[in-house]
Amino acid sequence: MQRCLFFLVLLFLFFSCNSTPKIDEQQPVNLPKEGFVSSAHPLATQAGLEILQKGGNAFDAAVAVAAALNVVEPMMSGMGGYGTILVYDASSKKVRFLDSSGKIPFNMNSDLMRPPTPEYEENRRGAKSVSTPGNVNAWDAMSKEYGQLSWQELFDPAIQLAEEGFTVSERLANMIGYAFEDFPEHAQDIFGKNGKPLKKGEQLVQGDLAHSLEQLKEKGRAYFYEGELAQVIAVTMQEKESFLALEDLQKDKAEWWEPIQVNYKGYDVFTASPPANSFPALIRLGMMQKLGDKDLAHNSTEYLHYYAEVTKHAFWCRLRYAGDPEIAPPPLEKLLSDNYLAEQVAGIDPQQASVFSPPAYSAPEGRNTTHFVVADKEGNIVSATQTLGNLFGSKIMPEGTGIWFNNSLAYCTYEPKGNPMDAIPGQRKLSGDCPVIIFKDQAPVYALGTPGGHTIPQTVPQMIMNLIDFNMSIDEAIQAARISFVEPNIIALENDIPEDTFKELKTLGHEVQRTRALGNAHGISLKYENGQFAGFEGAADSRGEGSAEGY
Repeated sequence: MQRCLFFLVLLFLFFSCNSTPKIDEQQPVNLPKEGFVSSAHPLATQAGLEILQKGGNAFDAAVAVAAALNVVEPMMSGMGGYGTILVYDASSKKVRFLDSSGKIPFNMNSDLMRPPTPEYEENRRGAKSVSTPGNVNAWDAMSKEYGQLSWQELFDPAIQLAEEGFTVSERLANMIGYAFEDFPEHAQDIFGKNGKPLKKGEQLVQGDLAHSLEQLKEKGRAYFYEGELAQVIAVTMQEKESFLALEDLQKDKAEWWEPIQVNYKGYDVFTASPPANSFPALIRLGMMQKLGDKDLAHNSTEYLHYYAEVTKHAFWCRLRYAGDPEIAPPPLEKLLSDNYLAEQVAGIDPQQASVFSPPAYSAPEGRNTTHFVVADKEGNIVSATQTLGNLFGSKIMPEGTGIWFNNSLAYCTYEPKGNPMDAIPGQRKLSGDCPVIIFKDQAPVYALGTPGGHTIPQTVPQMIMNLIDFNMSIDEAIQAARISFVEPNIIALENDIPEDTFKELKTLGHEVQRTRALGNAHGISLKYENGQFAGFEGAADSRGEGSAEGY
């Protein structure tokens, strides 16, 4: 078990408004004012801008971006996946959380995912790890609740990209090559040429996916959950001995929840509530706020030492308290209270790192995820994280569909049996995503998020503090070097953290290791001048290959 955990750590390190705000009163002129998109691929960003330019709003554009990412980032998200979406509706001045993580299949037998079942480890990765995909229902819910354009107008950019193809990047080529041997033959025909995985510079054409998107466009979400495609999915899953059945698809629905929030130094930070596991990000911000009397320079040894200690405790809280809000709700009133946060900060030794001691159970989380942010001239905002779990999910693609299916159940906790994060039939699947929208004086000023598995709610607070504590631009805040806690007791530092700081943290007792990149963030800043909206600024993380553009 220890050797397996050590391998996972090495793998991680290798891949890895009622009033207007009173801040930023004098901003540059000639900023984009009509709309803005930041996503993990330039072609997906363009898809969102195309919808905005047609008269769509941020919610319409978000569906288009998500569908396009299904095509150009097929390893990360799509119709067979799930996710966490935070939205701000400018007309009602309301932030809402749209959960598309789906529920655990009703026929789930979690005993097959743990010893003494001989193949339990394989079951956690393959067909038995497929959970109910919720993304399409979320796109439908967002479109119906807030969209301006018709559903049929939202998929043309993605369909065109799938039909005509696009040039494979080095990043995509590497990921296809890494997973290619596990693809079914019909998927190898799509993602390969002459029996070999596609290389950088070659064209990826996905005719089956184009057909599925075209049918979804014409027939709506029922095509995926109740109609012809649902039948194909159900038959394939039965053949593969998956737990996912037609009943799961038919009963799935996207759920709207109230978000959770904290006030961080005068800014209201909103994120997803349980069943999402976003709350540790707010614990981190709350604890760091209790260090307000300390003058901590950005990414100094002292600053990173305190954040490392804070992030370890919040990580412990996720492992201990994550749960379905209707079955085992996290005690957020306690965890986010001033007294609790102050008590935890008081226990930090400024001269010595603590040794992480996990609670009784924990679970891994996938890193192969995507995030995008969209905003429009009315002030509507969508901050969305979507995923397949592992790279290309479960590696199951029903023949003729072009759709990869998730391996969501790989990230449940199977020991001890019956714990709150076990794969309990019909229970909500918990996600570890952390999309945020930030307000000042009741007006939205920032929206951001990142992929990265368990590093997500560790990376997001660092970007927020960069913006608020260190007055960085949205681009500076996203590009700045990061750290992350990694089980069992490692603090991973990106390469841009100076070597002197690395050594000083080691002297304090931290088990530090270098890592190439943590996350692939995207963000938008809404600027104001003389009390009036002045336009957007945005950024795409240089750790990825995305783009941030407006008009």
